[in-house]
Amino acid sequence: MKDIFEKCRNFNIVKELEEKGIYPYFKVLESEQAPEVMIEGKKFIMFGSNNYLGLANDHRMKQASKDAIEKFGTGVAGSRFLNGNTTLHTRLENQLAKFKGREAALIYATGYQMNLGVVSALVSKGDMVIVDKLDHASILDGCKLSGAEIKRFKHNDLNDLEKVLSKAGEDIGKLVVVDGVFSMEGDIAPLPEISKLCKKYKARLIVDDAHATGVMGDNGRGTCEYFGLEHNEVDLIVGTCSKSFASVGGFVVGDKEVIHYIQHMSRSMIFSAGLPPASVAAISKAIEIIESEPERRKRLWENSNYLLESFKNMGCNTGHTKTPIIPILIGDNEKTFTLWRALFDNGIFTNPVVSPAVPPKRTLMRVVVTASHTREQLDRALNVFETFYKKIIKKKVFHKV
Repeated sequence: MKDIFEKCRNFNIVKELEEKGIYPYFKVLESEQAPEVMIEGKKFIMFGSNNYLGLANDHRMKQASKDAIEKFGTGVAGSRFLNGNTTLHTRLENQLAKFKGREAALIYATGYQMNLGVVSALVSKGDMVIVDKLDHASILDGCKLSGAEIKRFKHNDLNDLEKVLSKAGEDIGKLVVVDGVFSMEGDIAPLPEISKLCKKYKARLIVDDAHATGVMGDNGRGTCEYFGLEHNEVDLIVGTCSKSFASVGGFVVGDKEVIHYIQHMSRSMIFSAGLPPASVAAISKAIEIIESEPERRKRLWENSNYLLESFKNMGCNTGHTKTPIIPILIGDNEKTFTLWRALFDNGIFTNPVVSPAVPPKRTLMRVVVTASHTREQLDRALNVFETFYKKIIKKKVFHKV
């Protein structure tokens, strides 16, 4: 008889990477998310964190969390649908709606749960949901959970999107879901054109601004602000609270009646405990800081532009990024792991991204800069990176580990 655990016993790829000394995941940090972190007693320049604005270790964020714990305890002990709803939660939703310029907002325990819950609440069997091929996995999982027909279009390819929409027919409900900023390659969805196509074919549009919130636009309100889009050009904006907001959670903002419907139909919201008070308070404080300290975003972009230009001068292929997410395209799993190991051995923490997370010929080193990095830290990291990039990638010689 078939044993479902057999695949677990035959799962050898991680063991093989560990034996070669190039397994890069589940590293245990011994310090807070700062520009430099401690791992096994050694200091690393952190180039792998989504702490874009440097708020994860801000003393005001910590104090807000402490104050919330003192008043509300460590957890809400239930779903928001029942007993897990506090004044902190409703205040945060009002803040989010105002920050994003929408009528209403709803928060979830995680960004993953948010995408599961929002998509599956809005579409079902008989509908069609259309996604970019590089959309985040949580979006695709939400589509699968919904039971709707799933169609994928080529990354940022407007002609392919229109081809899919035109074949869908007028009698079927259609939802298009795209990332505003794509998490691995740092490029931006062409939202104005996507919005026009959605209106032409009577499809609704959701934009996931997980990596754009706090980063894009004059006030950090995301890709809609970046493109100057009006409220009626994007139906719903979703995102996470684990990047610029430096906590955990997910959110959706939009028209009041739509948010009200999602609130009562979203399974991942109804059947999950509410976000802990400490996290809710931290997110609220993050929004306050983002609105009052635009200089953080300015420093982020100064660091990002400096780092990107330096990588290009090295001869690195950085793809089409226009954000603080800088991909160093390599195109080979083993070379990517080998470069990661060389950087790690020399005090640089990065994120290797290999297939199947990306197509086999699009493997990359994901480098993320923050507002808190100093120029000295950037230069020190660039010197290390240039040495081993030339040795391993440009000369195609593996660093011995």
